[in-house]
Amino acid sequence: MSNTSPGPIGVRTIKASEFKARCLKLMDEVVESGEEIIITKNGRPISRLAPYRERPKSLFGIDRGRFEIRGDIVEPIDVAWEADSAPDRVLEP
Repeated sequence: MSNTSPGPIGVRTIKASEFKARCLKLMDEVVESGEEIIITKNGRPISRLAPYRERPKSLFGIDRGRFEIRGDIVEPIDVAWEADSAPDRVLEP
């Protein structure tokens, strides 16, 4: 098994002959690790083995649960804005 190019850096590569011999075990490894494997033939990448992921039906709510709001995001901070202190001032470019 080879971890060198021609695949992207950090992506595991394997020769097609070795993939053929270890196919089912490699599929299990990809499912467990979540990392893809590039399959090469004669030193050139020919295929990619990647874990299956279902595409969401809608992008709405796709990041639900990934972010947390800490504190009040609506109230202003304790800083005086120049626009509040001099509303008649016009900035010239």
